[in-house]
Amino acid sequence: MGFRWLTFISLRYPRTILLLWIAFFIGFGFHAWKLPDVLKDHGLTPTGGDYAYVEKTMSADFRMSHSPVIVMFEKKRTVSDAVFRQHIAQTLTQAADIKGLSAIQSPLEQQGMLAGRYAYALLSFEQKPYQMKPVLKALQQKLPPSPDIAVTLTGQAVVQEEVNRSSEHDLKQAELIGLPVAFLILWFAFGGLRAAAIPVVTGVAAVAGTMGIMYGIGTRVELSHFVLNVIPMAGLALGIDFALMMVSRFREELRRAPAMVNQAMAMTMRTAGKAVAVSACCVMLGLVGLLWIPLPIFTTVALGAMVVTALSALIALTLLPSLLVLLGPVLEAELRRRPVERSKKHWAIWADFVMRRPKCILAMACLLLLACLLPLARMELAIPDASSLPDRSVSRQAMEAFQKNFQPPESSRVYVLAETASGQALEPRHWREAYAFVQRLERDPGVLRVDSVFSSLGMLKSKQLAVLASGPQHQQAIAPYVPPHRMLIQVTLQGKPDSKAAMAWVRDGPYEMNGSALTYRLGGEVKYQQEIFDAITGHAGSVLLFIIIGNYMVLFLAFRSVLLPIKALMMNFLSLGAAFGVLTWIFQQELPGLEPGRIAVMIPIFIFGLVFGISMDYGVFLLARMAEAYRQTGDNDLAVREGLVSTSRIITSAAAMMIAVTVPFAFGDVIGVRQLGIGIATAIMIDATLIRLMVVPSLMKLLGQWNWWVPKG
Repeated sequence: MGFRWLTFISLRYPRTILLLWIAFFIGFGFHAWKLPDVLKDHGLTPTGGDYAYVEKTMSADFRMSHSPVIVMFEKKRTVSDAVFRQHIAQTLTQAADIKGLSAIQSPLEQQGMLAGRYAYALLSFEQKPYQMKPVLKALQQKLPPSPDIAVTLTGQAVVQEEVNRSSEHDLKQAELIGLPVAFLILWFAFGGLRAAAIPVVTGVAAVAGTMGIMYGIGTRVELSHFVLNVIPMAGLALGIDFALMMVSRFREELRRAPAMVNQAMAMTMRTAGKAVAVSACCVMLGLVGLLWIPLPIFTTVALGAMVVTALSALIALTLLPSLLVLLGPVLEAELRRRPVERSKKHWAIWADFVMRRPKCILAMACLLLLACLLPLARMELAIPDASSLPDRSVSRQAMEAFQKNFQPPESSRVYVLAETASGQALEPRHWREAYAFVQRLERDPGVLRVDSVFSSLGMLKSKQLAVLASGPQHQQAIAPYVPPHRMLIQVTLQGKPDSKAAMAWVRDGPYEMNGSALTYRLGGEVKYQQEIFDAITGHAGSVLLFIIIGNYMVLFLAFRSVLLPIKALMMNFLSLGAAFGVLTWIFQQELPGLEPGRIAVMIPIFIFGLVFGISMDYGVFLLARMAEAYRQTGDNDLAVREGLVSTSRIITSAAAMMIAVTVPFAFGDVIGVRQLGIGIATAIMIDATLIRLMVVPSLMKLLGQWNWWVPKG
């Protein structure tokens, strides 16, 4: 009923629908270019846990920022120590009047911050990370120039700002290269300029409209900066794919019945239109599953991808039919200039070859997929840091210098916040308990060092803490520096922040003792990484279960088959697993031209969310044609052959187009963007070749009538 109504509206009021969409794009497209202005930080931040609480408390009560700006100083060997110190003092004096600066930790006042030719200072700001761009610009301008002393900035805020800037550049470069190549592929596939232009125009329109909508959302809620990369990828992929299905089927119907535009559109909506609707539902279910991961980067990116999916489907089912009706005579004229589709003959030869040798083709494809899957067992995930930038990056070089000269190797820092219940003032019993707690930590074999931190007082050793525990006369001496009901203990652990041992320590270690008068909360880089990984792994099972059940039900209702949905889901997971294996092999090996490293933790989830939908899009399109042919003939072999012949050109063209759009990201500066581009391109290539052209038709042939089995009753 719904498709008949949409068909009627498109045939009866095509110009009205076109004008309404033009008004929509003018209204929302005008704001699309302003989307970067409302995006916040990366969004890979745990919320509601101990890490966020401790970080907020450290900033408010102890004037300590978890992510301060690190100012690195490096002198030439000919520069004297006195001149070096004078330059450091001058730099920090000039930086002192920057708006929002809350604290300065100077190497001239604290030990351990100056070593040989290197020194560093920590500048804490009140601004949030995504508000640091003007601050960093002002700070950079205040750095005094010197030919003999290099002063560079690094730290999380500096690295994130450079990542954002590089990501925007990578996006513009990918669009500049990918869109023209995609248009040429479509032109070659359709053999007509206008038919090729329609999918590109609708895809770009879906992206522009979505960016305008997300700008409005971004003025009210915090959006991850990764939205800017995901929306164009998903929008161009789905928008062009949906339009490609519709335009291809419309041209096919026009070829069968020339000059019968209305009839061709009605058949297109009943077949390709239904496939678009089913595909969009499957994509939406996959994205809804990502909302269960309680991290802003996934919830906001999933929201953006859901908006672009819904808008792409709506355009394909309303605007596109109206355009096809209005341009029907023009498209028919293009068809007359290309009367024979040679590609169908080639695909018919391939289909016959697969149908004659299904076991051999299936075995060959499985061997290739197995080879792709093998490296997957070695995949290592990591939270992006300065190493995600190219080695020529100034902030990365400064961070590496800081880590080499001032951070103990294979160690990590944890902050333990101890506080009384209900804001009760600290008493001697609390200090005694804290002293006992510190002694227990010092006996822990996984702990390298323990310090007690009291803001302006700096670091206090455990013996000094014992003095504080002896009576109120000593506590009065630190009253101006310590919050009345809190103390902060700094612990240095063995192992890097992302090591399993360090994360297990902050996750499972016993902190509170029997009858404890203090509550202990942990913060620091180790706790951050532990909460991120736990948030992802702890919800992965629920996400997968929801996606599998939801997609199975949609596909079952669409095809009225028990086995086809299972096979479609298995094919999707198989192609994604193979793509992840290839991605692991590319980025974790010493390949020429690529710096080896681990996979950014959010990349597999982004690839899963995007490619699962795109793969399901191709799968639904292929299965829909097979099911249509089976309903007409009742012959499984004929249905498989007809479905493969009629859709292979469209699927391969769509895949080639999508690869053209994503491959340019592989040459970006940010390692995460490169991994995303290569991962998506690889997954689509595997899906469109090994899966759709070899595995699916072979299995369909071998299963025979079981493909369409439905339990009676």
